[in-house]
Amino acid sequence: MKAPTLSETPCPAPVPLHQAPPRALAGLRWVLADIDDTITTQGRLDASAYAALERLRDAGIQVVPVTGRPAGWCDMIARFWPVAAVVGENGALWYSLDQAGRRMRRWQAQPEGDRLARRATLDALAAQALRAVPGSAIAADQPFRLFDVAVDFAEDVGPLAPGAAARIAAIFQAGGAAAKVSSIHVNAWMGDWDKRAGVENLFATLWQPVDEVLDRVAFLGDSPNDAPMFGRIPLSVGVANVAPFLPDMATPPAYIASAEGGAGFVEFTEAVIAARNNPERNPRP
Repeated sequence: MKAPTLSETPCPAPVPLHQAPPRALAGLRWVLADIDDTITTQGRLDASAYAALERLRDAGIQVVPVTGRPAGWCDMIARFWPVAAVVGENGALWYSLDQAGRRMRRWQAQPEGDRLARRATLDALAAQALRAVPGSAIAADQPFRLFDVAVDFAEDVGPLAPGAAARIAAIFQAGGAAAKVSSIHVNAWMGDWDKRAGVENLFATLWQPVDEVLDRVAFLGDSPNDAPMFGRIPLSVGVANVAPFLPDMATPPAYIASAEGGAGFVEFTEAVIAARNNPERNPRP
């Protein structure tokens, strides 16, 4: 029998979160997390999930949402949530509020002139995608975006039939754009970045290169656009609703929570706090 090539070799299935090493959880200094269907549940930020953000902050852990949501939302989140920074538009930008200096630190992946020059092409591809996939729509948060266009297939429309998101993404990619599928939108942009690149720039600018602290960082996500981060961060966790995407995910998370959405984020937070209180305990069999 022919030995499988590297691309044919299946990735290991995620291990249940309760088997994560307590000492690794106890040593965390940064927790990075997608927002939609990872911190939120069915489009809402529950009190329990917000309280989990506060618990992590109060434990001395820097929390960084890493999201496909728009620049306008990221400015608000950086100001009002208990977080250290926000990476938005799938890595195109990050914001971090310097509370002592009373100023917002901002970074973007592309010069403003390039962003504006590529907008017409991106908008034309979006119009093509809407014609090709009936029922899809430009996302309601599009007016607050700088770098990408978001096509809605499961937030305020649909959810559309399986395969609709992949068809939308393929149209953007055929036109030379990058495209990523989240749990609700297809996000597309003209440029060479993703969530991983945005996180790497944030760490190098505010803290230290992420390569130097990989054993102190965790990442949580739920969908294919989180794959670059699942592949980058060894202590990566999928909330339970990531399960349908796993068969087609090149780099799945190392661990998986038993609960979905915000409840899975709370489950992770409780595991971290418990490990910090007793890092020597053994994981459950």
